[in-house]
Parts: sequence; C-alpha cells; structure tokens
Amino acid sequence: MAPPSPPTTPSPARFPPLSSYDPSARERRTAASDLDGTLLASSSAFPYYFLVALEAGSYLRALALLLLAPLILLLYTAVSEPAAIALLVFATFAGLRVDDVEAVARGVLPRHYAAGVRADAWEVFRGCGAGRRVVVTASPAVMVGPFVREFLGAEVAGTELRTFAGGRRFTGVIESMLVGERKREVVQRMFAGGDLPDVGLGDRESDHDFMAICKEAYMVPTNKRAPRATPDALLSRVIFHDGRLVRRPDPKHALFALAYLPVGFALALLRVLISHHVPRSLVRHAYRLTGIRLTVRGTPPPPPSRGTPGSLLVCNHRTAVDPIFVSIALGRQVTCVTYSVSRLSMATSPVPMVALMGDRKVDKARITALLESGRDVVVCPEGTTCREPCLLRFSALFAELTDRVVPVAVEAVQSTYYGSTARGWTSMDPCFFYMNPRPGYRVTFLPALRAEETCGGGARSVVEVASHVQAVIAKELGYKCTGFTMKDKYMKLAGSVADECDPNGKKLA
Repeated sequence: MAPPSPPTTPSPARFPPLSSYDPSARERRTAASDLDGTLLASSSAFPYYFLVALEAGSYLRALALLLLAPLILLLYTAVSEPAAIALLVFATFAGLRVDDVEAVARGVLPRHYAAGVRADAWEVFRGCGAGRRVVVTASPAVMVGPFVREFLGAEVAGTELRTFAGGRRFTGVIESMLVGERKREVVQRMFAGGDLPDVGLGDRESDHDFMAICKEAYMVPTNKRAPRATPDALLSRVIFHDGRLVRRPDPKHALFALAYLPVGFALALLRVLISHHVPRSLVRHAYRLTGIRLTVRGTPPPPPSRGTPGSLLVCNHRTAVDPIFVSIALGRQVTCVTYSVSRLSMATSPVPMVALMGDRKVDKARITALLESGRDVVVCPEGTTCREPCLLRFSALFAELTDRVVPVAVEAVQSTYYGSTARGWTSMDPCFFYMNPRPGYRVTFLPALRAEETCGGGARSVVEVASHVQAVIAKELGYKCTGFTMKDKYMKLAGSVADECDPNGKKLA
C-alpha cells in the first residue's frame, strides 16, 4: 500500500489465516501475492516513495512529500485507496528522470525492502518455486521491480506510470493502477492459457479479488513485529547499496533526518574545525565531547626512527574519513593515498592526501618516495567503500612497495546518514559522516607482517600477500572476503552486472 497504514479493521473471514497453511498437504507450484503487508511486514509503502523522492529528486521534494503525508492518509481513510495512491505518486514522481528512479530502485531500495521481508509469508511464497511466482502490487513497477525479480525470484505486476520527453521523465500521472479488480484481471492475464495460481496471499480486503481466483488463498495478519527473513534466506544477498539514509524512513525517522539537517551541518562544521585546530593528542578527547566515540584496539606501530622508512598502514575502506581516524588512533600524522579525492575532501581533511594516477609504475614510485621519507602511509586497497560485512578484493599494488606492512581493521558506526555514496554529492561524504548525532569508529591495529609473510623476506607473490592481509582483516572483523572489485561495485549499481556471492565470497554468475 502507499500511505502510512491506518488502524485496520478485521476483514471478513473469507480466507483462512496464513498460520493454517500446511506445506505437506500437497504440492504447490505457482503463487500470486501482494507485497506491502504480505511479503513485507509493514503495510506502508511510504518509506520507499520517500527514498525515491529524496535520492532521485531532492531534499525539498522529500520534505514536500513528508508534509503531504497527513493528507494522503486522510484520502486513504476517508475517500479511497486509489485517490491516496494518485497523490502519493504525483508528489513523488512528477518530473523525475526515469534513469534516476531506476538507479534508486536498483541501488537504494533493495536493502530496505530485504530487511522487511516476513519470514512466514516468504516461506510459503518461496515454497511454490517449482513453477511460477507473481507479485501484484499497487506500488509502481519501476520502483519494486528490481527487488522482486532479484531477491524474491518472481515476476512483478505493478502500477504503471506515464512519461514524457520521449520516455525520459515521469509525468506523475498513473497509466494503470493495480488495486482491487485490476489485480484480479492482471493475474488472469498473466496465467492465461494455464492453471490459475495454486496459492494466493494478501493482507487486506482489496486483495480479495485476485485471491478469490487462486486455488487456495490465505490472509496474512497485520504484525509489524513479525519475524523477518534472514539475508541468506532470500534468493540474493545485498552486497552493494547506495543512498544517504541508514534507517528505513518511516515518517518519524524521515522527519528527523530532514529536520536534523541544519543542526547536523553545524555539528559537522564544529567537528571538522576540531580536526584541524585541536592538537592531535587532544583531538580524541575533543571528539568525545561532541559525541564521537573512538575505540582503539591492538598495538599501534612505533614511529619510524630517523633514517628509516615509514609503515604502510593497510586498512579496509568504510568511509572517506578512515585515514583521519587511523591517524587519531595512531597519535601522529599520516599521509593518505587515494585514486579519487575532491577538492572539498582535501580542504576538510587534516590528513595530507596524495592522489594516485592509475599508472602502476608512477603510483609505486610516488608511494615509495613517501615511505622512504619517513612518513607513515595509509592505503585502502579495496579502492571503494563497502557497507556490508564484506571485503572487496584487495589491490596487490601495496604488497610490492615495502615489507613494513601493518594491517588495520576499521569499523564505522553511523545511525542516520551514510558517510559514503556512489552517486550524488560524493564530495560531501565526510560532512555527512560528521553530521550523524553520535558517530563512532573502531580502529584495530593488527600485528605487522612478519618477514616470511612479505614479498621480500618470504619471496611471496604480491597476490599472496594481498590475500593474506585481506584474510587477516576479515577474520578480525568477522567479515566475508568476496571476489568483487571496485569496478564490480559501480557496474552493479549501474545495472550492468548481476553477480552475487555465495556464503564463502565466491562470485556467482
């Protein structure tokens, strides 16, 4: 459904509850199901519309949608479900680029959808996987399609929207809305020439039309606290996702995320000023006064003595401020090397940043010069951030630079905004991390590589050394090593590949 769900009244006892489903009674091969409130625990689709308005539109559009929420709810309760959906769709989609909405549906929404899948309804729906599964929903097909197809392994029939400008932008007007009888007509059409669905699942009276033509149908009772399906129970697992908001933006969380922006920006500015102007030995304590928690574990490497090279601190990549917190945890200045850095990031970072060129020979010479000058250098060989408990495949460049390699495991705590993004205002990534009310970092210094574990002393290959460092960091964090690279991430979010990982991190086509 579309707007925040109102108090529900008991529906007629026309269909038995989901709890009466007996999987051993007979084989079911096909199924048709509603989405919100049925396969998803929440019956409100408002958070997903809000995410589209925010990520594909702007903060002003998201604010306007939030202010319209009470009116949408009133329309739903006092007028009709189609009227509420029509207003919700217009406020969200009018004027948006189709490509931008598709990118959000592919890279932002699946994580929030996947976190809300009901375990009991999904078990029934997935059990009909020998044949055909269909999801019929009032939500726009362009919004729910990527999630339904990839994570639920089903076909999707949803509300269709009109476009203009040669199909490049949405008008905000509905072409065909799937509510009530329209759902039944679509199910009949999709199963034309064959048997109708063995199982139908729904959660409200407007689902009765399509449920009535299924061979057996069950009502999913409203229960926002129903157990959720585990990530591994779905047909795919979220590895890469985008978007600024950490939490599913229910109305209260959406209101906080927008209303807190001015306060968060002022707080971020204060924290950046502390990074630049407070003595390094006191930064950690000053951070604590502003709500930043920093936990340091392990034994930091000693500072290089005069005439000896610095250490290469190899860490996983969680946000753009990883090097800053490694430097604070270390208690001395470091230099960060990176392939991409914006002017804003360089201006706001108290840590010197050196841009690499992408030429292996040139980059190797540049990093070697920094180390030989006695500087400690921080490098993130993953090449890009990964939000899930996974590590991307490490670049092997660092392994041939020095034998003074120190693995560093970092974890970022973010409650409201992500300090990383693949599209949009990437230069604002550090600011958004500092805007969180109580952000945090855990930095663990692991033992430096022994001589026999390096390329020089142990005559190991650069790939062996890189794989060993990755495994050490993954073990410390409890993460899985994957075969993905930075290129895979951006291709995935662009919709160019559909690779996933098995539980051991092996890439699957």
